[in-house]
Amino acid sequence: MAPAARPRSAVAPATPEEKLVAALIAQLEAGTTPWRREWDAAGPGHHVNLFSGRRYRGANPVLLGLGLHRCGSALPYWCGYVEARAHGLVPRRGSKAVHVLRPQLHQGGEGRLAAGAQAEGTDPATANTANTARTDTAPEGGCRWVSYRPLPLFNVADLEGEGLPALVQARRQAEGAQARPEPQRLAAAETVLAAWPVPVGFAGDRACYLPGPDRIRLPERSAFHRPAALYATWAHEAIHSTGHRSRLARDLSGGMGSGGDGGRAYAREELVAELGAVLLGDRLEIGSAMANHAAYLGGWIALLRESPRVLLQVLSDARKAADLICPEPADGAG
Repeated sequence: MAPAARPRSAVAPATPEEKLVAALIAQLEAGTTPWRREWDAAGPGHHVNLFSGRRYRGANPVLLGLGLHRCGSALPYWCGYVEARAHGLVPRRGSKAVHVLRPQLHQGGEGRLAAGAQAEGTDPATANTANTARTDTAPEGGCRWVSYRPLPLFNVADLEGEGLPALVQARRQAEGAQARPEPQRLAAAETVLAAWPVPVGFAGDRACYLPGPDRIRLPERSAFHRPAALYATWAHEAIHSTGHRSRLARDLSGGMGSGGDGGRAYAREELVAELGAVLLGDRLEIGSAMANHAAYLGGWIALLRESPRVLLQVLSDARKAADLICPEPADGAG
């Protein structure tokens, strides 16, 4: 009697993270940097909940920026499936949700930590990579931890329903009422970036961060076509400077054109600075439209192909860097 055939091993479906990275690689291969955008004071600005207007925080503006580009929308208004249905809206057939990270704070008895969770104050990417988490003892004698749950959101461009136009119009009016004029936003950005304790020199035609002397070099202000481009470039180099050994101590040893580990370290650090500048651009309301960094695209593609997990790790570093320069307010959405 012939032995029974072995069942074929089931192929695990792609995770939201793997789908995100695959879509991002396709966009980078097309020569686009999908997270970059100019700040339009006359239009929508921050990524917010369609109904409450609460901003999405942490690294989520980057994830939502990628989703905005993917669905071809110009409106950064989002909501979950359940709340959409509660307002008479449904996702269009064939539309795809964008997954963001929603933190959940837990507290329990001493030494108890839920599977897949992490200690309060740590990051989901590094915690999952290490497969361990540190517990913090709460004043009551227990421990506290934070888990990060993927939360699917839909953009308004992927929703339909009779009341949608009125909801979008109401949100646009509410956001417009809160918008600040450009001179005020640029002055605030100057104040924040100038307060960062790394000296800045304006000379030449090159923008860079020099780790040895711990200095930022930028072209003359007049070399930038728009003031917002100056501050976006300044933000990029400021993010680099957070990696100094006296601050967040990232690997700054790589260089453009390096091979092997040096090239990998350079690509990773440039991606941290790119995404960190996006987060700062959102918080300072200056956008992230800088000179094209097309030379970096190949390195980023290779980095992401090597391990999809690296995107969450880079987002973690970018968020920590942005928080060091311009902390977020205490309130806000996920």
